[in-house]
Amino acid sequence: MAKTPERKVWAENYSDWFHKILSEVPVYDTRYPVKGTGIWTPFGFKLRKGVIEIIRDELEKANHEEVLFPLLIPDYMLGKEGDHIKKFDDEVYWVTHGGRDLLDVKLALRPTSETAIYPMFQLWVNAYSDLPIRIFQIVNIFRYETKATRPMIRVREVSTFKEAHTAHATREDAENQVQDGIAIYSRIFERLRIPFFKSIRPEWDKFPGAEYSVAFDTILPDGKVLQIGTVHFLGQGFAKAFDIKYMTANGGYEYVWQTCYGISERAIAALISTHGDDNGMNLPSNVAPVQAVIIPIVYKGKEEDVLKKCNEVKGILTSAGIRTAVDDRKEITPGNKYFAWELKGTPVRIELGPRDIEAATAVLVRRDLLQKTVVPISAIAEGTKKLLASVDEALGERSKKWMAERLTKVTSLDDLQKTLDSKGGIVEVPWCGGRGCGEEMEAKMNARILGTPYHDEMVVECSQSCVFCGKDATKAIRIARSY
Repeated sequence: MAKTPERKVWAENYSDWFHKILSEVPVYDTRYPVKGTGIWTPFGFKLRKGVIEIIRDELEKANHEEVLFPLLIPDYMLGKEGDHIKKFDDEVYWVTHGGRDLLDVKLALRPTSETAIYPMFQLWVNAYSDLPIRIFQIVNIFRYETKATRPMIRVREVSTFKEAHTAHATREDAENQVQDGIAIYSRIFERLRIPFFKSIRPEWDKFPGAEYSVAFDTILPDGKVLQIGTVHFLGQGFAKAFDIKYMTANGGYEYVWQTCYGISERAIAALISTHGDDNGMNLPSNVAPVQAVIIPIVYKGKEEDVLKKCNEVKGILTSAGIRTAVDDRKEITPGNKYFAWELKGTPVRIELGPRDIEAATAVLVRRDLLQKTVVPISAIAEGTKKLLASVDEALGERSKKWMAERLTKVTSLDDLQKTLDSKGGIVEVPWCGGRGCGEEMEAKMNARILGTPYHDEMVVECSQSCVFCGKDATKAIRIARSY
């Protein structure tokens, strides 16, 4: 059995590891001269495309239709929902001029699209038969991030923002849609093999304008938590602000009930980070730009025969639906090619030399374990597909196990502090439910309350006390250091 690649550098020097992956693969170039922006390279764009295809597939299967709204939002529309604009007021980029002319109405670069989409809902919704509406778009958004920016994780231009918006006739239908949104996101992250915890955000940290928010969080190698998706129940707040009504069966009018939910390129950062090791990325096969790479093992005088067979094998694999490349670069040794493709996270490497051709076999190497298997060339497609499935399953199991080990339950403030400082991850503690207590705890611990566990809440005994203020605990909360 091959030894699993180490993850020491990956965990202990995660920031350096992540930047190395982005720059050396390359995935995402941060050298563009505008802070908080980046460029998706050809390889990175293919990876991004694979993730988007999964997101789009799950939404469309759940009866969402894709749309595309303008980037510019007039300031009077952005300000219609008071709580919403209050949250984004310091983050908005404003367009004030057209050429040299001062605009009559200044325009915001969308920080999110509720205030752009809902005026159109007001025009589209007339009768009960117009509902429900379920739409989504995948666009870029702009937020003037004043904290230290991090590629993909904290940026000023979010270049891959999926936002879904729905409208319903009743509260019950809208809350059922929240459940559907959570199920959609769960399937998306499961297909990406990204482990997650679901939490109901605390009142002071919910989406501005929402009644409540449910967030998906994962844990990165350095023990910090990254929010990778959110689902919001908006109630009727935006409907009342934008006068979105429908005619009922008796001729009266009712405000619609709404939800929205979003994912950004943070999901791609989590995908890269979750499955890595000291040798580079490990990509699930469904998003890997190249699923199998063929490395010719060339001996003098046998070059032509080996390259011919490599291309034949590529044809077999491509016909079987496997994204395949032949690395036939002459100036690079096979060993350096191995290193380069391991860095890229390509799930399967195929080694093919004169002896393999003579034996009508090929060597398959799985990226996650760097373990070799010999298969007949006649069964190369079947063998590669089987190995890809095995790699995907192992990545999912490993990431879930790693994350589960970083969920800790404690009942004292000292243990909370020690766990956050030494281990990181997510810590569950008993809490009284008071906002003031929660906000003070965040400040003292230099951490963020993620919220209460969604559905699978920790049972709190009556004898337990709030970990911070000592009053009777009413629920469990999750707290973590976060990005």
